[in-house]
Amino acid sequence: MASTNDLKNGLVLNLEGQLWSVVEFQHVKPGKGPAFVRTKLKHVLTGKVVDKTFNAGIKVDTATVDRREMTYLYSDGSEFVFMDGETYEQIHISADVVSDNARFLLENQTVVVATHEDAPLFIELPTSVELVIKQTDPGLQGDRSTGGTKPATLETGAEIQVPLFLSTGEKVKVDTRDGRYLGRVSS
Repeated sequence: MASTNDLKNGLVLNLEGQLWSVVEFQHVKPGKGPAFVRTKLKHVLTGKVVDKTFNAGIKVDTATVDRREMTYLYSDGSEFVFMDGETYEQIHISADVVSDNARFLLENQTVVVATHEDAPLFIELPTSVELVIKQTDPGLQGDRSTGGTKPATLETGAEIQVPLFLSTGEKVKVDTRDGRYLGRVSS
């Protein structure tokens, strides 16, 4: 149990048997009336985001979430296999839990796996990853109709927009949160 005064981003709450992660919170003290805490909560399993308001100082039930660094080994059909670097224990995580993160997942990449009561909840990728462009069309000089970008397929199969000057085989840095091109990586 924790007080609403202890809320912070990333904290996982157990509300009515459902796990919710705190995305944003704001303590509000209006001129009249009692103080309250306005929060934005994200459902851990479905990703649904809701706004919820708590009275200041009330107790909220927190969930124990174990975050461990693990290495992604391989994909086995509808499951992804990760290994704990300390115990060498391998766990299978369904594609539903990995979700869109699979677009930027490379073998032997280190990620954070969050579990609650030994059930995998979600994985956290590094903020940015370096990937090789597997295929992209050559950019035509003077072609600015697309804002100076073109589609490129990365080695993981993800498609992103890259500047016209990049070609197949080059390594780029990509933001894993929104799939944005961040820059070219020099070898």
